[in-house]
Amino acid sequence: MFYALFGAVESGIIYAIMALGVYLSFRVLDFPDLTVDGSFVTGAAVAVVMIVNGVPPVLASLFAAVAGFIAGCITGILHTKGKINALLSGILMMIALYSINLRIMGKSNISLSDTTLFKQVESKSFIQSIDTFVNNGLSSLGVTGLPKTWSIVIMMIFITLAIKLLIDYFLKTDIGLALRATGDNIKMIRSFSANTDTLIILGIGISNALVALSGGLIAQLGGFADAQMGVGMIIIGLASVIIGEALFGKKTIPRITLAVIGGAIIYRMVVTLALRVDFLETGDMKMITAVIVIAALVAPKIMSTRKEKKRRLEKQAILKKQRAGEV
Repeated sequence: MFYALFGAVESGIIYAIMALGVYLSFRVLDFPDLTVDGSFVTGAAVAVVMIVNGVPPVLASLFAAVAGFIAGCITGILHTKGKINALLSGILMMIALYSINLRIMGKSNISLSDTTLFKQVESKSFIQSIDTFVNNGLSSLGVTGLPKTWSIVIMMIFITLAIKLLIDYFLKTDIGLALRATGDNIKMIRSFSANTDTLIILGIGISNALVALSGGLIAQLGGFADAQMGVGMIIIGLASVIIGEALFGKKTIPRITLAVIGGAIIYRMVVTLALRVDFLETGDMKMITAVIVIAALVAPKIMSTRKEKKRRLEKQAILKKQRAGEV
């Protein structure tokens, strides 16, 4: 059980980068971008192919993000310049990326050797000392049977938090504020002579760059890239955003981005625990995801309705007491 939850946290931190990208498109820009299912695979395909051809994993991961940025920009151009519906432009790009991804990989599945970012990190002596220190510390507390890859989790926590802080900073800059204003009220921001087309293209590009980076890292964690690995990624991203907002709130930008990261980790943990139920199988994962999203959407509304009902009853009780006192 511990190993399963550890793996869920490990992958959840990487998926959190993808969830941050989905947050930018769906929440900040209010843009229903379905490119995510394709750009996730694009990032994985570019990273794996480049690593197989001898490119350092760090550089391959950066190129994966660049490929995702280009894909997102094309989606934005289709919508802004081609005047195609936002939802349809994302669907068209997602379909096109399926063929592009197959072209990049040359086949539907590519496996990786030990040359990945995570393997290189684990091979460093100071990283091994961190793993040993953590395991010895937990062993002294009576916790045994621990995994040896704490370094991956620690490294990804730093990377994901660094990306979160960059997003927080970006959204407070003039361009970031204009981006948020475009999502809130595009007519208003146009009245200030802002180039909303460029803002939308830039926002969707950054969103898919994060998604592709996540795809590249997931491919390196799993050791392969597959043409079908992006199916349902948009739902996973939305589930992470919705769960995070429901559990941790959304009052400020830093709080929301942190909530999205927490939502991604919690989502992976819930799915992992659900799949350990005897009557559920791996093929039920999409159904589990749908149920989680439905619960995350419905639960806050039910709680809000109950609070409102309780408030009304308390108000009625106070009014009755006041009337009784007057009599």
